[in-house]
Amino acid sequence: MATADDAPVRVSPALDADTSFLLARASALAATAGNRALSGLGLKVRSYSVLALAAEVGPSQRDLAERLRLDPSQVVALVDGLEERGLVERRLDPSDRRARIVVATPEGLALFARAREAIAGAQRETHAPLTEEEQVALGDLLRRLAYADLQ
Repeated sequence: MATADDAPVRVSPALDADTSFLLARASALAATAGNRALSGLGLKVRSYSVLALAAEVGPSQRDLAERLRLDPSQVVALVDGLEERGLVERRLDPSDRRARIVVATPEGLALFARAREAIAGAQRETHAPLTEEEQVALGDLLRRLAYADLQ
């Protein structure tokens, strides 16, 4: 939002200078837009994230929790919900028979393709205040922050 003189609206001096607050607020706005875009598909941002990893990586449930920075019990509930819908299945991990990997089913892959389009639309909406160059720069910076613990 902008005021009549086109200066950006500010929340408070302390919060406007708090990068973590700004990231959290931007994340909340993006999640709201994503959940709205996914609602017709019966998904939310978190279940979409699990489905994306199942479609592209085939991770173990433990790996899902680590990649998504979620409590393992949350991941179990998300996988259970997707499995009940026939979108993912748990399979024995060929490299560790004690572990299970989560893999998208053909139905899950088809829904993932539709969900990706919906998420792309939500992202365009959320990122509309930025130029294309700024969007690329933001993505680069966020990847550096988001994956710093994995290096």
